[in-house]
Amino acid sequence: MKDTEFKEIEQSQGSLEAACVKFMKAGRYDEALDCLENIGRLVSGHKCLETDVLRYRKVMKGYRETIKALLEKGDDPKTNYERLHRSYLIGGKDSFDDFMVAVEWYREPGDKYWLPRRAQLMTILSSMEMLEYDYLDELYISQPPRTGKTALCTFFLIWVMGRNSERSNLYCSYADSVANAFYDGVLEVLADPVTYDVRGVFPKFKVASTDAKEHILNIGRKKKYASLSCRSLYGALNGMLDCDGYVVGDDLHSGIEEARNKLLLDKAWSVVANNLVSRCKDQAKMLWVGTRWSIYDCFSRRIELLETSPKFANRRYKVVNVPALNGRDESNFDYQFGVGFSTDTYHRLRDTFERNDDIASWLAQYMGAPIERDGAVFSPDDLRTYNGELPQDVEADRVFMVVDPAWGGGDYVAAPVVHQYGEELYISSVVYSNADKSVTEPLIVAKAKEEGVSAIYFEATRTTGSYADEVDKRLKDDGLRLNIIKSVKNWTGVGKQQRIFDKSPDIKARMVFLDPGLRDREYVRFMQNVYSFTIEGKNKHDDAPDSLAMVMSVVTSAPRTLKVYSRSGMF
Repeated sequence: MKDTEFKEIEQSQGSLEAACVKFMKAGRYDEALDCLENIGRLVSGHKCLETDVLRYRKVMKGYRETIKALLEKGDDPKTNYERLHRSYLIGGKDSFDDFMVAVEWYREPGDKYWLPRRAQLMTILSSMEMLEYDYLDELYISQPPRTGKTALCTFFLIWVMGRNSERSNLYCSYADSVANAFYDGVLEVLADPVTYDVRGVFPKFKVASTDAKEHILNIGRKKKYASLSCRSLYGALNGMLDCDGYVVGDDLHSGIEEARNKLLLDKAWSVVANNLVSRCKDQAKMLWVGTRWSIYDCFSRRIELLETSPKFANRRYKVVNVPALNGRDESNFDYQFGVGFSTDTYHRLRDTFERNDDIASWLAQYMGAPIERDGAVFSPDDLRTYNGELPQDVEADRVFMVVDPAWGGGDYVAAPVVHQYGEELYISSVVYSNADKSVTEPLIVAKAKEEGVSAIYFEATRTTGSYADEVDKRLKDDGLRLNIIKSVKNWTGVGKQQRIFDKSPDIKARMVFLDPGLRDREYVRFMQNVYSFTIEGKNKHDDAPDSLAMVMSVVTSAPRTLKVYSRSGMF
């Protein structure tokens, strides 16, 4: 763009946007990009995603779509490729996603960290960006091992230091070796401009000083409170550490041994509460990353504090849990170029944990569901299984279904189908879903038809009684008339946890479940919920074991058989 022509454009966002659109229509794409760069300067440093920032991103998106269309047509590919690259260098100052694309621009596709993982990790990246734009005060991220969470934290801290080098940030993990490795990882990115073009986004980004012994570095200038300090949880967290930027707690527990030791969990929480959190100034943000090992681990205790303490009522936080397997029992981390984990890999891994009688570790490490091993009521070895073939030499006494209703919104409908042969109770299939009733009611009806159910027992309360009525109506609409029993449980004075525990010996002795290899995804999730039930801790969801306890109540409360005798036989 000519200087005289540019001076005629008023330096406001609206006028620059209009000029950008005008230049694109005229095919003057370099001038349009100049306008976008100047808009970027106007919105740079905004503390929240205000309208002007969102408008800027929308115009930038339109520009990239235009350039990509030209590339697809083969129109001057070298020039347009560089224009596209420059757009990400410009956008990377205010968009973490653009930054990630820009810094790895010249790497081979299979060697890049971000783009092969982008589709799966975008939710996490966007949540991190919410911290930077002051929509959150704390963010909790739970992912399975080796899925890239620490690497994303590395790039995130580099991005926020590029945006504001005056802030001081602290990275903390359970061991010095981990903290040291993170420090080395940051330096590796900053020291290799060919592989990672950080300065292409932030031209003034300069490492002013480093200290390998203390694991600190300064950006821009040497400061009393370093731009980044890396420490272990039990290292020196006092003195020179005073954070007004970010505190990152990454894997604050060493592993399963610590998770099984309540004293070690208590010690770690004491250090976090008294030493780590106290390093934060009021404006500092907290990013917690790692495995949710236990309801007594540091993450779980901090979340409970935020949920229950009135003193934290205004604290803005978000919990993001991305489990290994999604609701369809498929991998959430099947990245491009084979750098992730396939569904089959996670299925084999889960089977290994099950066979080792350690489903608790699978649930914690890979599904983000902390449970207490010592208080677990059920384990795979406790429960009987069968090969999918029901007894052939005798007809079932009855086939019935028990439904623990829910309206969705996090709670699960749990409905096992039971084939009863005397004392044996075969659980042939289940409905287990947290969808709303428009989804779960048809599932109940379909399962009842498929299994030849003759009676359905519903847990009926004041809030769920109508659920049974609506299922009954759907059955009748399909031409089926089954026995619908709405039973109000007479559990007065008995808590749900206790009644499940009381029924657990009968569940173990009398129920027979499908072999693990024969279970569909609903059955698998149902059983995981059974295994995660604990009598000593808190159970966020206990719908599956509660439905099994209800099965035992139905069986043991069934009317007794009446026999008729002749008068002559009685005297």
